[in-house]
Amino acid sequence: MITGPQMKAARALLNIDQKQLAALAGVSVATIQRMEASEGVVRGVVDSMMRVVAALEQAGIELIGEGAVSSGGGRGVRLRAGPAQDGGRDDAD
Repeated sequence: MITGPQMKAARALLNIDQKQLAALAGVSVATIQRMEASEGVVRGVVDSMMRVVAALEQAGIELIGEGAVSSGGGRGVRLRAGPAQDGGRDDAD
């Protein structure tokens, strides 16, 4: 569904803080903090997660799942799996 790092990246793209996202989604700041602290897929109350996802999508964020392609044109960002994640470069660049 959505990961903590995806939530942080989405907020960065929207230039909003946790308090603003909480207000958009109708959840508490503590809920946003817990969700963003998740290393993998966010776990918790499904209703809260759905509210956050809906708020991000309404604000213009397109969430791209693992292995999925973006349906729209334009630019985007995705974390590439592999050695480059640790800050190094791989030979594919």
